[in-house]
Amino acid sequence: MTEVQVVVIGGGIGGLCLAQGLRQAGVEVAVYERDRDPASRWEGYRIHVDAAGARSLHACLPAPLWEAFLATSAPGGPIGFVTARLDELVEVEESIAYPHASDPSEGHYAVDRRALRRLLLAGLDDVVHFGAEFAAYEHTAGGRVAARFADGRRVEADLLVGADGVGSRVRRQYLPDAEPVPAGVVGFAGKVPLTAETRSWVPAVLQQGMHVVVDPGPGSLFTAAYRPPPGARTALAAATGRAAPAVDEPYLLTAFVTAPHHVPPDLDTDDPDALAALVDGLTAGWHPTLRRVLAACDPATRGASAFVVAPAIPAWEPSPVTLLGDAVHAVPATGGLGGNTALRDARRLTQVLAEGHEDLVGAVGAYETDLRQHGAAAVADALAVRDQMLAGGVWRTRAARAWFRLCARSATLRRVTFADGDRALSRPRPWELAGS
Repeated sequence: MTEVQVVVIGGGIGGLCLAQGLRQAGVEVAVYERDRDPASRWEGYRIHVDAAGARSLHACLPAPLWEAFLATSAPGGPIGFVTARLDELVEVEESIAYPHASDPSEGHYAVDRRALRRLLLAGLDDVVHFGAEFAAYEHTAGGRVAARFADGRRVEADLLVGADGVGSRVRRQYLPDAEPVPAGVVGFAGKVPLTAETRSWVPAVLQQGMHVVVDPGPGSLFTAAYRPPPGARTALAAATGRAAPAVDEPYLLTAFVTAPHHVPPDLDTDDPDALAALVDGLTAGWHPTLRRVLAACDPATRGASAFVVAPAIPAWEPSPVTLLGDAVHAVPATGGLGGNTALRDARRLTQVLAEGHEDLVGAVGAYETDLRQHGAAAVADALAVRDQMLAGGVWRTRAARAWFRLCARSATLRRVTFADGDRALSRPRPWELAGS
């Protein structure tokens, strides 16, 4: 492949990982992000980086930034299930859920989204252009693509990559039939700061790892502890050369999910008190301490979202325009896989563009074949988790509890139940092994 110029629309995790990878590979790249700066909007919560995500970051980041990622990321911790009365059902140890975690690039991590984005921006001052709102693209007579922006700018490239999230304007122009559809689940999230005071009463089981509260009622609760390593903020500042946000403060992420019919259509999602009151009503029969946890969420971090999911669409003909992450395969947050899938996309696209093929469109086609495969797998897993969390019903819940209690007694059952699915989703694809 002759020298290629790539323009990326969207400076989120996937687009920035792609930029880092292409920069490493010597491919000319520019990223255009509509936000004025990295902190101009709410940056979200702690995210889970699984083996696929870690492997992709290791491949795309320069060594100093990979080391900084390890220095700023918390251990993923175990995965557990408890009842709404705080009875512990099963705790799945990391050695079973993540059998290859001894290799840092095959591990899993609890990562503050702000820290990860700052690391991905490091060294890209001449690559990332903020305050650039994408408007549309057009094909040029010379076979290139021109991106137009709201401020009148026009930028040409050999390849345009839409990494602009679920509301992707690139996708709406390129693949209008791929618009995400409602996923049939609504999530309510918040952060509980893990201070000396809250640690004295927040259940110890919830203060590490990830847990699901199993209940026959109208919803389920997912919790995930973020316990950053000592010196995380200092390491982030050293790696980026800039003052770091407060990524060294531990907290508990809470995410209550329910079906849309339990949510009033006129709910003000910008009113933290209204969100807290709704969740409190839906968990009226839960253990008082769990309800206290939900009530203790910092109001500034409360949010609600009706999740969306990518529809099934037939394969499309490759072109000098392509997509990445949620822009093409929106993954409901119930699976915790959206960021990891975007990172995997970034690694694969970096790989095909760096391999030196003479046929750019053919290389994009190879990337899109793999994108559809692992993207569809992530979507299917997230929808399966949605169904489990919204199943409800006394008998279904009793059956699940009975199985979890059996798993608690048998490492073999835990391995069969909880390890196989993770390996299927995050295990290396052939192209990842070839590129390692």
